[in-house]
Amino acid sequence: MVSRKVDVARGWITLSGPLSSWSRSSHSVNAKSRSLLQSTSVPFGTDVTRNGRGTREMILEASSCPALGAHRISRVGIEWATPGFQRVRLRPSGSFLMAVCEGSGRILLDGTWQTIRAGTVCMAPPRSLNAFEAGSEGRWVIAWVRYDEPPPVHPLVGSASPQKVKLDGDMLRRAIEGLIGEWETARDSRQMYHWVEIVHGLARRIAQPAKVDEKLVSLWDEVAASLSDDWQLNSLAARFHSSREHLRKACLKHFGRSPMQQLTYMRMQQARHLLEETNDKLDAIAEAVGYESGLVLARAFRRWVGCSPTEYRRGL
Repeated sequence: MVSRKVDVARGWITLSGPLSSWSRSSHSVNAKSRSLLQSTSVPFGTDVTRNGRGTREMILEASSCPALGAHRISRVGIEWATPGFQRVRLRPSGSFLMAVCEGSGRILLDGTWQTIRAGTVCMAPPRSLNAFEAGSEGRWVIAWVRYDEPPPVHPLVGSASPQKVKLDGDMLRRAIEGLIGEWETARDSRQMYHWVEIVHGLARRIAQPAKVDEKLVSLWDEVAASLSDDWQLNSLAARFHSSREHLRKACLKHFGRSPMQQLTYMRMQQARHLLEETNDKLDAIAEAVGYESGLVLARAFRRWVGCSPTEYRRGL
């Protein structure tokens, strides 16, 4: 059996299929791939796995550990990443949660690169571009859970989930370590069950916080039912029965987004759904989600999702 802590040579690899139970890359790095994630645009054409020199990882997949499949978890992992570490997943099949346990790195959230440090948990819904990289100095330790949630499965991470929260990720890290440790040793089915329940329970608590402002939920439920309307900050605040500043603070606290960013996020989610489930033309989809034309939607879609609507539909 491969050691759970794998020394990985500096390199990158393009993925065209599912990862094996333990993934490793050891390919040379060229100048183009070295600068792949430096732009604030999204120049990605394929999934990418690239590791800095000395990167270590422990990864367990549902194909090897069926207990993970009970909650549609496709894989879990912990990575001790070094400068040069990069990951790009263009259209992952399920929700993704990542806790930063040590150091700092960058992640692409809602079309914008953001620095994230220890004490932060980030998450993304299914079929939403994931891209992140280690910082330029020191070690970056992350613990993560990835789900498999094809339509019409209701995803763990949805429009009501925050994109980024301040939270100690060590509990998730310890749970994943315990799960993989049990898998490598006794593989007691009862113990495996309990470890998986803990991992999923922590992920669910992070992605679906219990304390939610009911007024805020009501507002965004109304918006979700009428995305084609010409929503502006003033009209959103009026529906929330508060000032624009109070609404902004409430949205930032719960979603990690401003009100208008949350509106765009929801429109992108619905646009993805319509691209997947209908044969509607782009102009019709644009009208349904509140954009004046297919061209305007396409520009926003590429910025947020990482590819054009046509490319997205072609990849289904």
